[in-house]
Amino acid sequence: MTAKPPAAAARATVYGYPRQGQHRELKKAIEGYWKGRVTADTLRETAQGLRRSNWQQLADAGVHEVPTGDFSYYDHVLDTSVMVGAVPDRHRDAVAADALDGYFAMARGTQDVAPLEMTKWFDTNYHYLVPELGPDTVFSADSGKQVAELKEALALGLTARPVLVGPVTYLLLSKPAPGVAADFEPLTLLDRLLPVYAEVLADLRAAGAEWVQLDEPALVQDRTPAELNAAARAYRELGALTDRPKLLVASYFDRLGDALPVLAKAPVDGLALDFTDAAAANLDALAAVGGLPGKRLVAGVVNGRNIWINDLEKSLTTLGTLLGLADRVDVAASCSLLHVPLDAAAERDIDPQIARWLAFAKQKTAELVTLARGLSQGTDTIAAELAANRADLASRANSAITHDPAVRARAAAVTDADGRRSAPYAHRAIAQRAHLGLPLLPTTTIGSFPQTAELRTARADLRAGRLDTAGYEERIKDEIREVLSFQEKAGIDVLVHGEPERNDMVQYFAEQLTGYLATQHGWVQSYGTRYVRPPVLAGDISRPEPMTVPWTSYAQSQTDRPVKGMLTGPVTMLAWSFVRDDQPLGDTARQVALALREEVNDLETAGTSVIQVDEPALRETLPLRAADHAAYLAWATEAFRLSTSGVRDRTQIHTHMCYAEFGDIVQAIDDLDADVISLEAARSHMQVARELAAHGYPREAGPGVYDIHSPRIPSVDEAAALLRKGLEAIPAERLWVNPDCGLKTRGWPETRTSLENLVAAARTVRTELAGS
Repeated sequence: MTAKPPAAAARATVYGYPRQGQHRELKKAIEGYWKGRVTADTLRETAQGLRRSNWQQLADAGVHEVPTGDFSYYDHVLDTSVMVGAVPDRHRDAVAADALDGYFAMARGTQDVAPLEMTKWFDTNYHYLVPELGPDTVFSADSGKQVAELKEALALGLTARPVLVGPVTYLLLSKPAPGVAADFEPLTLLDRLLPVYAEVLADLRAAGAEWVQLDEPALVQDRTPAELNAAARAYRELGALTDRPKLLVASYFDRLGDALPVLAKAPVDGLALDFTDAAAANLDALAAVGGLPGKRLVAGVVNGRNIWINDLEKSLTTLGTLLGLADRVDVAASCSLLHVPLDAAAERDIDPQIARWLAFAKQKTAELVTLARGLSQGTDTIAAELAANRADLASRANSAITHDPAVRARAAAVTDADGRRSAPYAHRAIAQRAHLGLPLLPTTTIGSFPQTAELRTARADLRAGRLDTAGYEERIKDEIREVLSFQEKAGIDVLVHGEPERNDMVQYFAEQLTGYLATQHGWVQSYGTRYVRPPVLAGDISRPEPMTVPWTSYAQSQTDRPVKGMLTGPVTMLAWSFVRDDQPLGDTARQVALALREEVNDLETAGTSVIQVDEPALRETLPLRAADHAAYLAWATEAFRLSTSGVRDRTQIHTHMCYAEFGDIVQAIDDLDADVISLEAARSHMQVARELAAHGYPREAGPGVYDIHSPRIPSVDEAAALLRKGLEAIPAERLWVNPDCGLKTRGWPETRTSLENLVAAARTVRTELAGS
C-alpha cells in the first residue's frame, strides 16, 4: 500500500535521549566532581558537550525537532523542583551557598541532612526524587536551566522543543513534606503553581521556543473526577496565556482513558500520545472524540522502552489511520529514549542473527525518520527499508533461539501444587526458629557488599586473560572471607557472602541462563550516576548448571552462622531485562521461575537454610491501570511461589523489595508466602511497616533502618528510633533489622560504621524490650 501524504509533511521527533554518553562520560564527570577530582566548570563543559553531541546525532539522523531540557545531572523531576522553587527547607541554605552542591545534597543527602525520598518513575526502573510539598510551600520560577539549554540548541541552528514535567503530573508525584499532615494533597497547590509555569513558558518563548512539551504521564493512570477537573483547569489556564509558545501535552506508558477527552478539548496546540501495544486503545478513543481538528498529533508508534526492532508496516498502518484525525501527524517513540541504551552498533559480541533484531536509541531514531518519510512521501520511497525489516522480523519469529520445545513442555506441565509450600507459615516459623536459633530482632543485610576497584579489576583481568580462573577464584574467596569476618565481628546474625563474583543482580544470572544475552555497552540510567546494563531476554529460558551454589557453599563452610543464599526473582529478572515481546510476560516468568526453582532446591540440598529471592520489581511492574492489576499479580506471585515452594518447612525463604510505593500491593506481598520480607523504609520513615500492619500481614518483615542510597552514616540513635517506629506496627518476634537495600554502591568505611551502628541499635532496642 502507498500511504497518502498528509496536508503537512510528517516529521520525526523524540521526547528525550540517553544522557550518559557513549562511554558514560557524565557518570564519570559527576562522580569525579563529588570526589574533588573534577571542577564544577569541567563538569559543566562535559555536560554541554554531551548535550550538543546528542542533538547533533539526532539532527544528522533526520530528526527535525530536538528536545531540550531533558538532560539532567541527576533527575528531571528534581530539576523541575528547582525550576519551580520547591526546595525543602532543610536544603535551602546549601542551595543558596552553592546551587550545584545544594542540588546534589537534595539528591544524595549529606551527613547532617537527609535527601529527598526516591521511588520508581511509573512502571519503569528509572528512579525519581519525590518532591516534598505542604500548605506553606511558596513556588517561584527559575527557568535558567531550561532557557540556557534551549539557547544552546538554537545557537547550533537546530529546531528545538523544550520538554518540561507538566504541572499536574508534578503535583501528583509529590508527597507531603516531613511534618505535614499525611492527608495533605499536593494537587491543592495547582492554582499556586500555574503562574510559575506561565512565567517559565514566557521565558522560553522570549528565548526562541516555538513549541514547549509538557509531559503528563500521570494522566494515563486511574484518575478521580477531581484530578481530571484539575487537569482541565490547568490546560485551560495555560492555553489561555497570550505570552506563550505553542503547547504540546504528552502522555506515555499506557492509554489515556478518561483523560483523553479532557486534553483533546483543552486549548492547547497539540497532543503526543502512545500508540504502541500497551496504549493501542488511544487510537479508538481519539477517533471517538472526533480527533484533534486544527491541532498537531505526535504519534508514539516506536516502543521507547524496549530494544526490539519496530514492525514498520504495522506502524505505517497505524499512522495512516491517524492522518485524518489531526491537522498534522508527526512520528515519535512512545516515550523518552532515556529508557534504552544508546547504540546497538557498538555491540560487537552479539550473535549477528540476534543483532538484526535489536534497536537502541540511535536505531530507533532511524526507524522514526524512515516512518516519517514513508508517511509523507509514500511507502515506495522506503521499499528497501520495508523489505529488510520484514526479513529481520521473520528471522526472529522462525529462530530456534526463541522456541525450545523441552522448556515449553516443562512449563506446560506445572500444576497448582508446584506453587505451594507444604505447610502454612505458622507451622514453618516454628521449625525455622528451632533450626536457626536466632535472637529477637535478628540482624542481616540485603546481600551485596561494596564492589571495590580491586574486584572490578579482577573481573576485567579474567575477561582479558590476564588472570586465570584459579587466580580469580582465589581472589573471590579472599573477599568472601573478609566480608564474613567483618559481619561476625560486627555481630550480624544471618550473614551473606557479599556477592563479590557478581557484576549485577540480574546480569549475573542472565549470563548463566540459556535464552538471555548480555551487552557490553547497553547502559541505561537507573538513578543518578547509577547505570545498569539490562540483559536481553531473547529466547526460551533454562538453567544448564548451578549458578550460586559453589560460592554460597564455600561461604557457609567458613562460618557457623547461617549464610543466606541470594537469588534474583523471576519478575525482577524480567523487569530489569529487555524482555521478549513475542509472548505473554507470564509465560516468560514461568520459564525463569522453573530455572530458579532448580537453583533454590540445589542450595537447600547443599546445606543452605536461608534463601533470599529478591523481587524489588514486583511493584514497579504493576500495570498503571487498576483494571490490569489482577491478571499481572496472578502470574507474578505464582512465578515467585513456583521458584520457592519446593523446599522443606525449616528452610526460611526471604524476599526483598525497595524504592517503590508498596501500599497497593500488600495483598500480593502476602500472596508470595515468603517467610521474611525486607523492604525500603528509611527515607519514608517506616511507612511500609504501617501499611503491612494495616493489612494484617502475618509473617516476618525487615523495614530498612539504613538508607544505602545516601553517603550519610546513620547514627545508633537514628537507627534505634526507626526500629522503635517499626515496633509500633510489627511485633518484636516478627521484626528484622537490616539496611534498605544492597551495599554494592557504598564504600567500605561508611558500610562498616553504618552496619556496626545498625547492630548496636538492635542491641539497644532488645535491651529495652527485655526491661519492659
